[in-house]
Amino acid sequence: MSGRHAAPPKSRHAAAKGTRFWPLLLSLALVVVAVAGGLALHRASGRADGSGTSTPSTPDIDLAARSAAVDLVLRKRAQAVLQDDQGAFIADVDPGNKSLVARQRTLFANLRQFGFARLVYQQLSQQYDEAVTTKHGPSTYLVAVAMTYQIRGIDAVPVRSMLGYTFTERADGRWMLVSDTDLDKRLPRGSHQEAWDTGDVLVKRAPRVLVVVERGQDQLASKLLGQAAGAVKAVSKSWPGGWTGSGVVIALDDKVVRGADYTVPKNAEDAIAMATWVYRTLPGEATGEGERADSYVVVNPRNRSKVDARILAHEFTHVATAPYGAHAPRWLVEGAATYVEFLPMDGAPKLAVDTYRQAVRTRYLAKAKSLPADAVFFQQSDSSYPLSWLAVDYLFEKYGATEVGTLYQELAGLGTTQAERDRIMLEHINLTESGLFQALKAAAA
Repeated sequence: MSGRHAAPPKSRHAAAKGTRFWPLLLSLALVVVAVAGGLALHRASGRADGSGTSTPSTPDIDLAARSAAVDLVLRKRAQAVLQDDQGAFIADVDPGNKSLVARQRTLFANLRQFGFARLVYQQLSQQYDEAVTTKHGPSTYLVAVAMTYQIRGIDAVPVRSMLGYTFTERADGRWMLVSDTDLDKRLPRGSHQEAWDTGDVLVKRAPRVLVVVERGQDQLASKLLGQAAGAVKAVSKSWPGGWTGSGVVIALDDKVVRGADYTVPKNAEDAIAMATWVYRTLPGEATGEGERADSYVVVNPRNRSKVDARILAHEFTHVATAPYGAHAPRWLVEGAATYVEFLPMDGAPKLAVDTYRQAVRTRYLAKAKSLPADAVFFQQSDSSYPLSWLAVDYLFEKYGATEVGTLYQELAGLGTTQAERDRIMLEHINLTESGLFQALKAAAA
């Protein structure tokens, strides 16, 4: 999440509050990667076809026939998007629910703009909610649904999101979609509320870049598209081993999109953008936290005007490293992103990094007793970011890009405990985190 933190002069990452400290034209990105939470609904005891389920069911409903009928509806909807057939997409939507029909028409128009190479909807587990059943009748079928998709030219592999649908059986035996919101509050955070679910959107693309804004905001979309293209180029050039992925930037009026929640007071004020995880497998499906594919960047609507190419380079560094895993120490995650952000970049003013390095040593390192700890990193962001940048700057200078890239990968994948982190660091650079802090002190002296 791009937010408030000390970085080189003129922080454009941060909300304007308090003194900003940067090298010469600072841009800083407090990039907090959102964590998924909520229910891993697909791990419920029952299957979507009702076998083994512990939730109530109506005796006169043929569960196998219901499962097959709903599967057919889901297949028709996916194919309708791929084949640009709006009629087929809404054919099984309750025509008496005008607001639902309108939402589904908007959803279809949004989905068409993304250019999916693959789209599949799959029933997961049946859920039960007495209020929902009372509202829709005894045949109510409330089910969590996985959406597997791959945006052409953006997603390297198919990824998954989750939604919840409510179906009921009609007199002619057809199963109709009667609600698409009944499960919203119970779905896992970060794998729900996609950009296409928010209202009328505009999608613009360039090679390796996709931008989503409110419909009608063509000028903003073009601006972000240019900035994102420059940031993708910068990260591809600067990250160890190169990066061949793509950058997605979502800049909508909505304050809750994917894993980004800008209704939280600190996020609302300080954050500019947030890299939110995109899942190869959903939380609870293969692992408790889910397997990441990469990330999409969500911009805070309040601070949208502060976004620039350097901020997006910071965020796209998080995107590039997301597949490594979730266990790297926060000082390395944010320090690496800030390191790339501060490097020379086409079309961006050069930063006075040497001046900034000395200033960080004097202003922050001299008072610190350790590297920024994960638990308090964002509470002390004004010092955490510059110290993290200093540590990663030292690692690149002392050990080289290849070693830093390898160290990051192993820590992200295996650094689940302090003992593991120290073991990995000793193996690669012959220093623990504590030893690295002492080395920074010695270098400053």
